[in-house]
This record gives sequence, structure tokens and C-alpha cells, in this order.
Amino acid sequence: MISTRGRYALRVMVDLAKNSQNEFITLKDIAKRQDISKKYLEQIIPIFNRENMLIASRGYGGGYKLSKSPKEYTVGEILRLTESSLAPVACLETKSNQCPRAGSCPTLFVWKGLQKVEEEYLNGITLQDILDREIDLSGNDYNI
Repeated sequence: MISTRGRYALRVMVDLAKNSQNEFITLKDIAKRQDISKKYLEQIIPIFNRENMLIASRGYGGGYKLSKSPKEYTVGEILRLTESSLAPVACLETKSNQCPRAGSCPTLFVWKGLQKVEEEYLNGITLQDILDREIDLSGNDYNI
């Protein structure tokens, strides 16, 4: 299950992708648009700063913006940074499976398959894909 932190982190990155065309966006503005407390955002933003996914500017006119194009960020990448694990079961949380039953587990292939599908899906969606979908959906709600 994706935590609140992961969901909010994705919303923050989508907000920045949508609103920061070469401008810095303040946490206050993101918090207001996303209905997330500024204090909570202050816990999420450093995760992306450490990974150089954002550019920060202090002072008047400061804030945050993406360091790359929205098409270069995947949902999988964002969630892996903010979630402790995306593994469907505990034994797949580390690279080497430490479960004493790993060698004889009849269901391990099921969990590995689920993990593979999940990773391929999340890694196949970019921030740009989310923006494009939003444009497609909003462009089709007119009445005559």
C-alpha cells in the first residue's frame, strides 16, 4: 500500500511539473493548491533535494522547480524515494531474499511476478504522462 507520504510526494511533483515553467514555486503555493500542510511538505521536499530532483532558490521569488523535464521523472522513481518499500511481500524488500523458506516457497514466483508488473507499470508513467492525461480529460468536458 502506498502511504500518504508517497501520495503527497507524487502530488507535489505533479504540481511542480504543471506550475513551474521556469519559475520557482513556493511551498505555500503548493500547499494551498494541493491542500497539504506546509509543515508536511517541509518533510517531503528534502528527499527530492538530496537526489537533485529539484532546484531550490532562497529569498524573494524563491521556491522550488524541477531540475529536469517532466518526461524524465517516473512515478516509480518518486515512490521509491518516499516509500520504505514497494515490495508486495517482506521477503522481497531487499535484493537478496533472506527468508529461510525462499528456496522452497511455492508462492514466491507469484510475488516476484507482482513486483515485476508493479515496477514496469510505475516506471512506465512519467510526470509528463500525468500532465498530458489531465489535459486530455479537462479538454473533453465541454457542453453545447
